[in-house]
Amino acid sequence: MDNAAAPPITSFVALGDSFTEGMSDLLPDGSYRGWADLLATRLAARSGGFRYANLAVRGKLIRQIADDQVAVAAALRPDLATLVGGLNDVLRPRCDMGRVCGVLEESVERLAPYCGRLVLMRSPGRRGPGLERCRPRMEQLFSFVDALAGRHGATVVDLYSAPSLTDPRLWADDRLHLTDEGHRRVAEAVWQAVGLPAESDWETPLPESAPPGWLLRRRADLRFTREHLVPWVGRRLTGRSSGDGRAPKRPDLTPLACEDTP
Repeated sequence: MDNAAAPPITSFVALGDSFTEGMSDLLPDGSYRGWADLLATRLAARSGGFRYANLAVRGKLIRQIADDQVAVAAALRPDLATLVGGLNDVLRPRCDMGRVCGVLEESVERLAPYCGRLVLMRSPGRRGPGLERCRPRMEQLFSFVDALAGRHGATVVDLYSAPSLTDPRLWADDRLHLTDEGHRRVAEAVWQAVGLPAESDWETPLPESAPPGWLLRRRADLRFTREHLVPWVGRRLTGRSSGDGRAPKRPDLTPLACEDTP
């Protein structure tokens, strides 16, 4: 899109799971910021009376996003909506991809007519064995996202194909969520995708650095297993989610001044 022709965006609603909630872009008060908050702040600086809602909740599966967030977002009729979901389903050993794609299509069909611009994403993936295990399902999901966007006039932001976002240095210790720099790059990618002038090259690789030694890698693996993998497996075995009982951080479409978000 021609930047000069980009329509004004005066309201933005973000839907999804932990990726859109902002984990692990941690603020000093213990809350999470993330790419959607960063994007909203930049949009607010361009438009007086800008309003923003973030309905995303960590741990949510695509069916939960469809049931809890889509109708709410459609009723708000935002200028811009982002919908990112399905990765939590894909990460589970038993995943019915036909069901996941079907629910995603249902969500887009319900949401697209009621927002000025709908953005979908091909989510990023960290280099490592975890991605290789899930890669076929991820690529099946992303191919479906491409086709779905074509049918409904949505924009797709392709983070998955960007080599820079596979760099482990842009991923938090849990190996599932981006760092603050990773979230900044995603915000810039969406900013450009909706036709706004680039402020940086979000695809630029990080500077080369020597890889950590064997001992540091093993320590990191042990810390990851103890602090993140074991609790994750425990929640799966007991049918719990990190988002159980948790409300969205911005459930209403309310004014956002450009200085409101760090």
